[in-house]
Amino acid sequence: MPPTAVRRVPGRLSAPEPGWTTRADVVVIGSGIAGLTAALRLREHVDRVLVVTKDVLAAGSTQWAQGGIAAALGPEDTPAEHEVDTLVAGAGACDADAVRVLVTEGPEAVHELIALGAQFDHSADGALSLTREGGHHRDRIAHAGGDATGAEIQRALIAAVEAAPEIEVIQHALAVDLLLDGEAGQGGGVAGVTLHVMGEGQRDGVGAVHCRAVVLASGGLGQVFSQTTNPAVSTGDGMAIALRAGATLRDLEFVQFHPTVMYLGPDSVGQQPLISEAVRGEGAFLVDFEGDRIMAGVHELGDLAPRDVVAKTIMRRMNETGRPHLWLDARHLGQAHWERRFPTILATARSHGIDPVTELIPVAPACHYASGGVATDLWGRTDVPGLYATGEAACSGVHGANRLASNSLLEGLVFSRRIAAVLPGELRPWSETAVDRRTPGLVSGSVRPELQEVMSVRAGVLRSASGLADGAGHLDKLTGVGTETPGVAAWETTNLLTLAGALLEAAALREETRGSHWREDFPERDDARWAGHFDVRMRDGETTIAFSPSPATDGTA
Repeated sequence: MPPTAVRRVPGRLSAPEPGWTTRADVVVIGSGIAGLTAALRLREHVDRVLVVTKDVLAAGSTQWAQGGIAAALGPEDTPAEHEVDTLVAGAGACDADAVRVLVTEGPEAVHELIALGAQFDHSADGALSLTREGGHHRDRIAHAGGDATGAEIQRALIAAVEAAPEIEVIQHALAVDLLLDGEAGQGGGVAGVTLHVMGEGQRDGVGAVHCRAVVLASGGLGQVFSQTTNPAVSTGDGMAIALRAGATLRDLEFVQFHPTVMYLGPDSVGQQPLISEAVRGEGAFLVDFEGDRIMAGVHELGDLAPRDVVAKTIMRRMNETGRPHLWLDARHLGQAHWERRFPTILATARSHGIDPVTELIPVAPACHYASGGVATDLWGRTDVPGLYATGEAACSGVHGANRLASNSLLEGLVFSRRIAAVLPGELRPWSETAVDRRTPGLVSGSVRPELQEVMSVRAGVLRSASGLADGAGHLDKLTGVGTETPGVAAWETTNLLTLAGALLEAAALREETRGSHWREDFPERDDARWAGHFDVRMRDGETTIAFSPSPATDGTA
């Protein structure tokens, strides 16, 4: 019998009754590359599109993307080669059809982004400047402003949205829960969404947007850990909203820990400075405290091995030596190269007292990217009628157990375009909201630091049965720390705890090491038992996790 796990959390978030209402055909939750691409494409076919973002338009993860966007754009490269690299990095857990969609539609999507106004770097001969990152066998990473690719893409998309009168934007708005026209988990479809708007005049406080479809593009869950490269807004809200509404979450245990995050000391928490893999792509390498190169002989790609391989190697050396970090040596790149190619990273490192031109950079792995999320088909559809998901909030199947470097921006671009291709023809009729019978509840925002510490220690890079069980028991205690005061802190913390519990249970059930999921008590990959996915579903606060077998897709089975 396949393994399962059951956990109890609030069935919906306790919140005041809506004090205002509005309408839109489609609500897009999130304003990164995935959300804004979806909105721009949808407005060509839908009367009214509303974009909701928790902070300002530029505050999501997209602006922090340093390395670039991967696609077969070079004259010697092909989508087939990109496909192979993606499947290998995904450690057998990718959806092969989704990967093929990503790599074949990717080049056209990037060229359309350029036509929209995104200004990528070019070489002296006028061709796109392409570099290489971990897991890639070709130079296929297009970048902008040296190491400011995400910021440039975000700038171009925001400019396009601001020039589109068909798109309304509500900033400083937290999505609380979906409004459904039936029972959650029992076929109820999207009828709207409740929002909490902070400081927006007449729309201040909780309100309701009635709509015919919702596109979740709300990003990842990085803030579930104490140290992460994710911004403060990445509290997994979209994933939790979808789960409570009856959608399936898939592959939550596959959280990618970036191997080279700048180490700021044992007490540093929250968003940490990322040292892009592109720095290693330009020739930097990892060394230990003795000056020895740690990736020598570990993998054919050396310091550009897939991220899970590099992160595990760093952790092993840290554990062996008792050191809290290792070093990245990029001194030989020289000041001119640093200033031209990595000006943002250079300025950030210097602001923390490290000059990469003359000094080694202290690095350690930290939470970076959720490969799992809301399960979708090849067109972004979820289990809930009228609900679509894209970007890091979604599990499209392209990342598997370990995302290939710089495929994330491409995923948001490609699958948002696909959603926009089908959603207008699938718009559901306007429907009335059914009585919400889900049990409301909240967890106190005060437990958030403790929750993050538990997850970092028990479900970080290195996991074990005993550690995961201890973590689950600890979360059970935190679940009981309730609050009678609804608000952003409690809503975000409840979302984080909902996802943390499911992540822990899935990680405990997967008794193998695969991609970014590393079990010290089960150190080998085991396709005979664990080729497949753990799916999380909820009915009125009761989450169930079940295993769904599927063949390995990287050709090693």
